[in-house]
Amino acid sequence: MRRVFRASVGLAVTALALTTTGPVAAAPVTPPQTVVDVEFLGQAVIPTGAMFGGTEIGGLSSITYDAGRGVYHTLSDDQGNRPTGDPVRYYTVAVDASDGSLDSGDVTFVDVTSLDDDGGVPFAPGGLDPEGFTLGREGFFFMSSEGNTLANPIIDPFIKRYNRNGHVTAALPIPEHFIPNGVDRGVRFNLAFESLNPTPDGRTLVTAGEGALVQDGPPSTFANGSFARILTYDLRQRTPLHEYVYEVGPWAEPSGIFGVNGIVEVLPIDDAGTMLVMERSFSVGGTLGGGTGNSVVINEVSTVEASDVLAVDALYEAGAPVAFTPVTQRQVFAFDDLGIPIDNIEGMTFGPPLADGRRLLIIVSDNNFSPVQFTQFVALAIDLAPAG
Repeated sequence: MRRVFRASVGLAVTALALTTTGPVAAAPVTPPQTVVDVEFLGQAVIPTGAMFGGTEIGGLSSITYDAGRGVYHTLSDDQGNRPTGDPVRYYTVAVDASDGSLDSGDVTFVDVTSLDDDGGVPFAPGGLDPEGFTLGREGFFFMSSEGNTLANPIIDPFIKRYNRNGHVTAALPIPEHFIPNGVDRGVRFNLAFESLNPTPDGRTLVTAGEGALVQDGPPSTFANGSFARILTYDLRQRTPLHEYVYEVGPWAEPSGIFGVNGIVEVLPIDDAGTMLVMERSFSVGGTLGGGTGNSVVINEVSTVEASDVLAVDALYEAGAPVAFTPVTQRQVFAFDDLGIPIDNIEGMTFGPPLADGRRLLIIVSDNNFSPVQFTQFVALAIDLAPAG
């Protein structure tokens, strides 16, 4: 049975200073923008084990702002197979910024809603890996799953549209080159659709592979980077539109146990192909990120001069890259510069405009339900200006 929990429980955390707005009309086309400054506004930390509505708060892998309601919705990447028996779900979070300060107790979890599989039935335990979550223009949510290439049979990645009650209303077609066969093509394990956000005009949905497809070359290591595909959809037709290549960097730190680097979020800042890409490197035993081993940066990218590789099945042939032009990219923010512990950051969204006209960026981390990690909200102020 689908479960919807409603309650109002405040958490004693460091609050985020932001403002709220009422319902907004469909946005006009946004001309090219660029980031000119980024300022850290504060953070909120929720310890592992915190509960809401009978579920454990954690695994927050994505976040989206609901301007009509003045709240945020954040997806848990719980696959429904933990001992707690918690369902696949998203939380609704309110932030009280009436005093305009970063005060304790201003972050409140107000709702938790379970998400069904096709046909209105609960997902089979472990039947997906929920990662991306965003609010669509017409009040629908979109959720992405990385799938599981280690399952038998393989679980394919997907992007589905949901109504507010957590029921599937549509599925977007996934280009064939993303579909894994477990041998020589498709997404790699845990390196699929981590990101999901629309363009400001609401007409295009953007996601990305976290790292290279099997046929697109090697995954990132401390010695080399990899190629990740940014995929866009025409939401009016619900069909793939374009694909561009993003060059993922090598791991920030070496590890003899485990390391990874890849795209964890893509957030368009205009309707002209400019996006913020959050790239996260994690190395077991690393000292970056305040000792957590996480090194996270935000890059501004542009697709304007990049090759459209939607029809390109493989970015590697005979052991070498094929000819293409990747997106341009430049770093605009590094979390290591904050000098605070940075957890497993994965999701980001624009909130309402700040009083001074800057854009509020809210970022959330996935604590993996680990007692040695924590759920972290970070607030940044982004100063945008016309490009050119």
